[in-house]
Amino acid sequence: MDRRNQESERCNSGGILGLAAFIEKHHKALEADLIKYGYEIKDVGHSLSWGALHSFISNIEPDSSLSREMDPDIYKWSITLKTNTLLADIYDILALINSNLVAIGTHKQAKTPKPYPRPSDKRDGKHIGDEAVPVSELKEMFVSKRRKRARNG
Repeated sequence: MDRRNQESERCNSGGILGLAAFIEKHHKALEADLIKYGYEIKDVGHSLSWGALHSFISNIEPDSSLSREMDPDIYKWSITLKTNTLLADIYDILALINSNLVAIGTHKQAKTPKPYPRPSDKRDGKHIGDEAVPVSELKEMFVSKRRKRARNG
């Protein structure tokens, strides 16, 4: 094997040229992850060494933009929200089981425990849609808006 073929194989298997090809392929996702740590792709080879970039890519967190692009299935399983949702569901089930066990021991009616609070629950007691609006009021509101638009239009 001549020297030119050896260099070609080495470049394809990694090194700076391999990292450059990786940057080209995953530019946006890599940039997004680097920005979180105060770097940009233009810093590679200057304030961020090629070795540091290789280490960064090799140890990227599963919930990163790069992981989302390279392996969406792993990314989906690493999302914190999904984990927190599962933990809240487990909490609710365990609280229900505990309530039922207490009821069995005391021969009383089981109390339904409050579910673990979630971000989607009511925020600060303010939410929209407490009461249903009668259909007649909705029709009246739409008619008045049409009239107003017709007058202004």
